[in-house]
Amino acid sequence: MATDEDQHVSAGGTTPPPEGPEDPRRRDYLAIGAVAFAGVGAGVIAIPLVRQMSPAADTLALSTTEIDLSAIEPGQAIKATFRKQPLFVRNLTPKEIAEANAVSIADLRDPQTLEERTKTGKNNWLITLGVCTHLGCVPLGAGEGENKGPFGGYFCPCHGSAYDTAGRIRSGPAPQNLHVPEYTFTSDTVVTVG
Repeated sequence: MATDEDQHVSAGGTTPPPEGPEDPRRRDYLAIGAVAFAGVGAGVIAIPLVRQMSPAADTLALSTTEIDLSAIEPGQAIKATFRKQPLFVRNLTPKEIAEANAVSIADLRDPQTLEERTKTGKNNWLITLGVCTHLGCVPLGAGEGENKGPFGGYFCPCHGSAYDTAGRIRSGPAPQNLHVPEYTFTSDTVVTVG
């Protein structure tokens, strides 16, 4: 009986035996290598694009505002700017804090407590954007002698929205409380907004 090798030889010369299936480990290695190479290439292309979209250092400097609180007396408010918008910083008196805490949350259009609008242990410092939530006018009440409205907080002269001492909407067309931006106390007398 003839073997496979004999059949190849008898067919008229020497021919190599037929090739078996390709080694699967080699194929997997090539596939993994191609994917890894493509991933590295995508990363090399993506890194400059992501860096290009990051804000410049001078823009980042404008994105925060540092405020010295040491000169703000209890009951006084100041106006500052944050990202080109007015910012109100108010040092509430114990009486104003008590009035704000006495308001029933169920009576508020945009229910929030004073505690939710201030930092724990620093509830005398109310920091809000000075932009009425109705149409974007700047409310009165942060400057000396300005109309604080019927609730002792802020009053928008454009359409009559009135805010209480916690910056919460109490009457008028404004749908929401004055917005509280992100801020942190960097010391007892300095706050960084943004």
